[in-house]
Amino acid sequence: MQELNFPRFTFRFKNSENKTAIFDEIRKKFVVLTPEEWVRQHTVKFLMEFKKASKSFLNVEKSIAQNGLTKRYDIVVFQQDGGIKLLVECKAPEVKITQAVFDQIARYNLELRADYLMVTNGLQHYFCQMDFEQQTYVFLTDLPELNG
Repeated sequence: MQELNFPRFTFRFKNSENKTAIFDEIRKKFVVLTPEEWVRQHTVKFLMEFKKASKSFLNVEKSIAQNGLTKRYDIVVFQQDGGIKLLVECKAPEVKITQAVFDQIARYNLELRADYLMVTNGLQHYFCQMDFEQQTYVFLTDLPELNG
């Protein structure tokens, strides 16, 4: 897999039916290793090891209902009160981070109301803090510690 703009992390892999799978610590199972999954797993490790997100407050690839449609978010970090601290959208490295990607995560966040947003393709990372009063977001150079 492609080298990403993250620190080096250790992962567990297995091969079955001519496909490589990577172990997801959050879902507690092996999942097929796609370019997007490679980014997702790096992001999970980054959030736990560098942003102090507690594993028990992380959620990966869950469905949400939005305007009668079922959508899936990539990663969420919950707060102790059940609110959402961070919503992450992961893309494969070859996918450019465009306004359409920000629009996608912003639509998800209308429902989820996370304090922070992260968009990454593994090569570029963007962080935002929400301002719900002004119905906008402010770009940050980094995320604060998340402290689950």
